[in-house]
Amino acid sequence: MVPLNTSMRSKITSILAWLPLALSANVSFVISDGLDNASVKTKIESDVSALLTEINAAQSQKRALQFRNLNVPKDVQASMAMLWETSPFSCTDEMIVERCLQTPTGYQVRNIPLEMRPLSDRNFSTESDYQEAVLNFKKNGEIESFYLSIANNLYTAVLKENKEITDFRRRQLILDYVEQFRTAYNTKDLAFLNQVFSDDALIITGKVVKQSKDNIQLPDKIVYSKKNKAQYIAALSRVFKTNSYIRVTFDEIKVMRHPANRDFYGVTLHQGYTASNYHDDGYLFLLWDFTDESAPKIHVRTWQPDQLNGAKLPEEERISLYDFDI
Repeated sequence: MVPLNTSMRSKITSILAWLPLALSANVSFVISDGLDNASVKTKIESDVSALLTEINAAQSQKRALQFRNLNVPKDVQASMAMLWETSPFSCTDEMIVERCLQTPTGYQVRNIPLEMRPLSDRNFSTESDYQEAVLNFKKNGEIESFYLSIANNLYTAVLKENKEITDFRRRQLILDYVEQFRTAYNTKDLAFLNQVFSDDALIITGKVVKQSKDNIQLPDKIVYSKKNKAQYIAALSRVFKTNSYIRVTFDEIKVMRHPANRDFYGVTLHQGYTASNYHDDGYLFLLWDFTDESAPKIHVRTWQPDQLNGAKLPEEERISLYDFDI
């Protein structure tokens, strides 16, 4: 037998990495607990299994998602198709067993493993990125939404900090909207972002500026610029048009309820932002108004770089709920 050289071994390994996806497209989804209604449980299991199986088939065959034989509402189809346009994905497990969570409007299933594969020049890229999806369902078991989720440990930590039943419900809503917010950037869903920002929203962005005096280098500082909603949406529209893909991730989250006005929450997130030719990391702050729980609004969005003068931006210098009069 002739031994394989390093180059040949690498090529074979690369080919084999794709075989499980091509040969094992079927996915079975099972709810372990959290849902007592047998008929709804069966419907969710069947619909999710069929959806994930179609996702794998579409990825394997390098085609668009086909929903005609799936129980997926039109708005969810549109959202998934937008995400698929820039980052086709596959489900990495053949069998998924997850518990079902209760939400204010129905049910939720988290921790659906996905392998994202961004498109480059309309061809399927070989680079991939592990993400997780969250599916929400109405009380009758109908799929209500499909989002890219935040990490489960972050989700659980935020809910554990609740002080009362109302606060717990609001925190669930905040996490749901944060996941919608994140997915909207990945799918370039300008309509959702336009809807979720209040008409008088304040947008603040910081950037690091180098300083010097008399040819002496001084410490860097952060300079802030402001935009209104119309200016921000217009700029975002240009960004969406000029980048083939955008990926937003959150790996830290802190939720704080205003001590006096209980309908207002400050949400601080550590954000990773990657576009076709750009990447940055920073702290995103969102001031949410839950006066109308059916249509919460963002009044303030700020972004700060997470590094200044070679060190992590101190927490006391990060914009927070207490920097605004409400």
